[in-house]
Amino acid sequence: MQIEMWPIDRLIFYARNPRKNDHAVDNIAAGIREFGFRVPVIAKSDGTVVDGHLRLKAAKKLGLAEVPVVLADDLTDTQIKAFRISVNKMADLADWDMELLALEFADLSALDFDLSLTGFGEDELAALLADKTAGLTDPDDVPPLPEAPVTVTGDTWLLGRHRLRCGDSTNADDVAALLAGVEPHLMVTDPPYGVNYDASWRAAPGSAGPNSEGSKKNHGGAAGKVSNDNRSDWREAWALFPGDVAYVWCAPGPLNVTVHDSLAASGIAPRMQIIWAKSRLVIGRGHYHMKHETCWYAVRKGKTG
Repeated sequence: MQIEMWPIDRLIFYARNPRKNDHAVDNIAAGIREFGFRVPVIAKSDGTVVDGHLRLKAAKKLGLAEVPVVLADDLTDTQIKAFRISVNKMADLADWDMELLALEFADLSALDFDLSLTGFGEDELAALLADKTAGLTDPDDVPPLPEAPVTVTGDTWLLGRHRLRCGDSTNADDVAALLAGVEPHLMVTDPPYGVNYDASWRAAPGSAGPNSEGSKKNHGGAAGKVSNDNRSDWREAWALFPGDVAYVWCAPGPLNVTVHDSLAASGIAPRMQIIWAKSRLVIGRGHYHMKHETCWYAVRKGKTG
């Protein structure tokens, strides 16, 4: 088989090509831009395209001067007519091994490759990648703890370009080991926001007190005071953040203003408030119950985000 380089204007589209492919031209053009023109156009010596109409349209869109061509003059006109149909239909006859395909996409994703260049849509990619991480979805279907755990405190897992640390986020050494010299650009946090929980209410008659079955199961019968949960001004913590963008979750109400002002005072200007609209009320001890939580989107002053 001999491959020739032909001027693109020498090729002629077959007028009765039954494949509708205009919607795919941009995808194929992106693939040619990334990988090069790897699959030759098949044509007759008079320039009529036998196979490769879509590739030729993409080449024209990219402004290519010439493309590789393989001649099909050894086929009769009848064979060319049948081949033109069969070469397009044959690809539809194969099935994907979804498990192996998901592994390939996982590798590409870990290498930060643009998965859209494969021709798969966003929904297809999301389904393939989600299948690998779905795991056990029943909250009660928790595997037993191993006698000898694989991961211990101080371990750092390398997950492609991501890092996961088994440690304490309040320990400066753990944080330094996780970051490995890289300064974070983004902060997403949900700090204590002035709850000021009073443990004594659990001892009141009719409450789920510290001796209730639920408390024994979840807290070992103890319902102690949480340190610093009456605090909503965290500007000392904001001062430690070297990055430019922050998403800070906080409770609606007056304390929301405190969080806003403390961010602004730290040079991280709130730009917008994001609302998480929930499907049901969050029952608390206030006079009114809420169905939402708020998050401040903030950007360091002088930065674009």
